[in-house]
Amino acid sequence: MESLSYYFQHIPSYQRSLILAGGLVLFWIIEGIIPLIRFRYRRVRHAGLNLFFTLTTVIINFAFAALIIRAADYSTAHHTGLLYLLPLPLWAFTLIGLMILDLIGAWFIHWIHHQIKWLWKFHLVHHSDTWVDTTTANRHHPGESFFRALFTLIAVIVAGSPVWLVFLYQSLSVLFSQFNHANISLPKWLDAILAWIVVSPNMHKVHHHYRRPLTDTNYGNIFSIWDRLFGTYRVVRDPKDLVYGIDTHPEEVENNRINALLGMPFQAYRPPTNEAPAEPAN
Repeated sequence: MESLSYYFQHIPSYQRSLILAGGLVLFWIIEGIIPLIRFRYRRVRHAGLNLFFTLTTVIINFAFAALIIRAADYSTAHHTGLLYLLPLPLWAFTLIGLMILDLIGAWFIHWIHHQIKWLWKFHLVHHSDTWVDTTTANRHHPGESFFRALFTLIAVIVAGSPVWLVFLYQSLSVLFSQFNHANISLPKWLDAILAWIVVSPNMHKVHHHYRRPLTDTNYGNIFSIWDRLFGTYRVVRDPKDLVYGIDTHPEEVENNRINALLGMPFQAYRPPTNEAPAEPAN
């Protein structure tokens, strides 16, 4: 565990970038071999569109990096934050720290985006993808990326997280997001076992169903415990029955143009369509 903390304390920027790119390439290859759903789409073009939003997310995260590192250094020097309330062995310090960062920096801000209408409009860009695959993981409007970075900063302050733990969390967060968005077909028994601890692909796909109430479930990114704890956990019998996208924006062309997606949060409110297939069975 000490070697892990040492590594992430001194991890070069290029290696953090390799983790992001390596995970994306790995899951993109795997979902091409064992896809859950055989989409009829231009896969490379779809990836290019979503990689544009990956780039904007990276830029915004980079802009917040100095604040996050300063907050982490202050916490380490002054022992502020929840992690310093009790003496903890390194393994417990790491696990609890990751859980706090995941709760505030991922689950809570994700839940908020679904509760506040003007924030939901930014989150629509993510939900408008009708071909959910590993590249969807970072398909976030720059406005949403700003609030996600802000809540990561808040999580670091609340937890009192050191820099190495922040870098470990961010690396795991990227990899798990790419994993649970990936269009891969895992054995149901394996996916079910994973879902007791972490957010599995079948678990998160429920969240991408195009209409409520399933859209407002399974907000987690790394740990599945938060959805179970707060009553937002939901499963369906067969994830292949899910329909991706969002019922207020069914236009396929609009949902695959950068300028339309960037302007999506500023459009007038659209009521959901009434033309809807039945909900997947539980």
